[in-house]
Amino acid sequence: MVKSSTIDAFFKRKASQSLESNSSSPTTNLNTSSHDRPLKVYKIEHTEVDINSLVCDPGLRLPIWDYPIDQRDKIHRAYIKAGPYQHILPNYPPSGPEKHRRRFQSSWFKLFPSWLEYSPSKDAAFCLSCYLFTKKPTGRPRSSAFTIEGFCNWKKVNDGENCGFLSHVGKDPNSLHNVAEQACKDLMSQSQHIEKIIEKQTSEQVVKNRLRLKTSIDTIRWLTFQACAFRGHDERPESKNRGNFLEMIKILASYNERKEKLHILSSNVRNAIREEISDAKFCIIVDEARDESKREQMALVLRFVDKDGFLREQFFDIVHILDTVALTLKKSICAIISRHCLSIQNIRGQGYDGASNMRGEWNGLQALFLKDCPFAYYIHCFAHRLQLVLVAAFKEVKNVYHFFTKLTTIVNIVGVSCKRHDELQVIQAEKIAHLLAIDEIESGRGLNQIGTLQRAGDTRWSSHFNFVCSLIKMFDATCPILRNIITDGSTYSQRGDADAAYIAMTSFEFIFILHLMQEIMGITDNLCQALQSQSQDILNALDLVSTTKVLIQELREDGWDPLLEKVTSFCNQYNVDIPDMNGRYAAGRGRFRHQHDHITMEHHYEFDIFTATIDSQLQELNRRFNEHTMELLVLSSTLDPRDSYKSFRIDDICKLIDKFYPQDFTEQEKIHLRYELQHYERDIPQHPELRNMLTISKLCQGLVKTGKSVIYPLVDRLIRLVLTLPVSTATTERAFSAMKIVKTRLRNKMEDEFLADTLVVNIEKEIAEKFNAESIIEDFYSMKERRAQLQ
Repeated sequence: MVKSSTIDAFFKRKASQSLESNSSSPTTNLNTSSHDRPLKVYKIEHTEVDINSLVCDPGLRLPIWDYPIDQRDKIHRAYIKAGPYQHILPNYPPSGPEKHRRRFQSSWFKLFPSWLEYSPSKDAAFCLSCYLFTKKPTGRPRSSAFTIEGFCNWKKVNDGENCGFLSHVGKDPNSLHNVAEQACKDLMSQSQHIEKIIEKQTSEQVVKNRLRLKTSIDTIRWLTFQACAFRGHDERPESKNRGNFLEMIKILASYNERKEKLHILSSNVRNAIREEISDAKFCIIVDEARDESKREQMALVLRFVDKDGFLREQFFDIVHILDTVALTLKKSICAIISRHCLSIQNIRGQGYDGASNMRGEWNGLQALFLKDCPFAYYIHCFAHRLQLVLVAAFKEVKNVYHFFTKLTTIVNIVGVSCKRHDELQVIQAEKIAHLLAIDEIESGRGLNQIGTLQRAGDTRWSSHFNFVCSLIKMFDATCPILRNIITDGSTYSQRGDADAAYIAMTSFEFIFILHLMQEIMGITDNLCQALQSQSQDILNALDLVSTTKVLIQELREDGWDPLLEKVTSFCNQYNVDIPDMNGRYAAGRGRFRHQHDHITMEHHYEFDIFTATIDSQLQELNRRFNEHTMELLVLSSTLDPRDSYKSFRIDDICKLIDKFYPQDFTEQEKIHLRYELQHYERDIPQHPELRNMLTISKLCQGLVKTGKSVIYPLVDRLIRLVLTLPVSTATTERAFSAMKIVKTRLRNKMEDEFLADTLVVNIEKEIAEKFNAESIIEDFYSMKERRAQLQ
């Protein structure tokens, strides 16, 4: 049996024997042998004393020696900071013989202010210094009179020099009380000194923390305004370039938590826009585009009139959407609107492009919102329609279509290499120097800039105007480049392409269409640029469309002879062959070329190209811009202030409200409106500051400035509703342009929320600049508990 016992059981038996011997003799000293010592020493854990729960009444508080020794210093400081407990009563309880009743006097506190205490529970006096710094009583009489039992012999207190308080203090500086009081004073002085140091250090740390945070906020703000990347490719401490944020922070000596601070700043911008809208009616402008990481993003812009009468279009948010189905878009838009406490019932306009998922009459996005809010009228983006007009018109005439194909080829050949680009600029510089030498052109700051052939955008046909103008300006510099390639091209394909481009470029037909496009696109470019304005109102946009139609019609009727003369002069200048305008026109190419006996060259250029191109433009403009057939816009035009308010008609304005804005005016207001309009009609056209207004947008600002908006509040409300109608989605397009700068190929892993915050701050930087770093720090501190002390 002994052999079968385990070694573990043997050691367990030894341990139990050792524990029994230790329990019989609990005290040990340094001379105790190692085998007599306990196997395990159990640590006595004391609960932490709550300073705020310490008893003030000296008759009830725990003796100081009963507290754990490691916590007494903290208790000393707490009681010293609180001071002696000097409880003042109107009348203290009497004690002693019936004939000579005595009681504690509050005047004694003034005699002994630093140590005397009174306990209401024991009706006795105590000494704070002795309580804190005397040792445990030894059992001698009266040794605990001022610390535990309390002193209550009021007769001795009144016995002059032999009073109990004076005898307690004593004259000996080494007496227990005096030693204790001196220790109390020393500790109090030390505590005050430490508190001052801690307070100073805390204050300095708060300043440092706020400075770090302020510097970080300023860095985030600057990088966001400039659309610069935050992160670097290698942000390790040993990296030579840790990215824009860390490198700038290194310069400014601060750090950290950039995304959260950026989110606070963007939230402040959105809140500022929301407060500006308040309860006013607004319009939503929406568009979608893919970002660099091929994620579909939807941009939301809010259009409204502010309290000063200014028309505003503010970028509000951009969100990732899983698909472009109308219902998905509506849910995302509603989520943003509800998150910022905006009401769908206050929407008075919708601005989208002409895609089927947007403009569909039954299941499109505009139809879904009209079901919830029947007064959210949809306007197809004017800029998008102008784009469709230009594309359709230029594709309709085959000669013009071939022209743009050749034009693109020429620009690609000339601008494909740095060498050809440099040659183009050298030729331009020599030409400018020659013209300056013979006084053909003037010199001056900003004049005679050396340019390059500009490329046209695939989706923005308005850029074709600059495309055409740049080639006309650099025609004489482009031809030598093509001739050089024909002679010195490294491959057959280069030489062949250059030869074909040169033949096309130096033909009369190419030059004719080149100048025709300059004339037509010069007229439409003004409309295009006007539609990019954020403060453009729909009535003024319709007027611009009408003006464009008139100018194109005038070009059709009176522009042939000036254009032909201009083209002929250009061809003579650059030695381009001019065909006989009275000769027969031969259509086709090569062996398929055949002449038309009844068609002359002049007829071909005037009617088949010039008139056909202009007619296609006018036809598309009339088809795409037919808002004058919309009753809403026809009635709204009565508010147009031009020509001394000649289109102002009270009946039409009342009809506009009854039919299109019934929810925005009460029945009583509709009755009162007619009388208000009568005063308005006689007052406003005669006002010196309002009679020469050109747009309804300027009129709204003028009414606020002159105080007339208060006198005619119903008219002012109606003008604001009309101004809310959208014109174009140019603001969302600008947001996508900013997105391309912010989310690049090297930053394609940017999170959606971070992208949205960055774009809001970058695009609406004028609002973001109004928030100082201190307000952002306060918001940052209040969001959650921070490790660093900021207040």
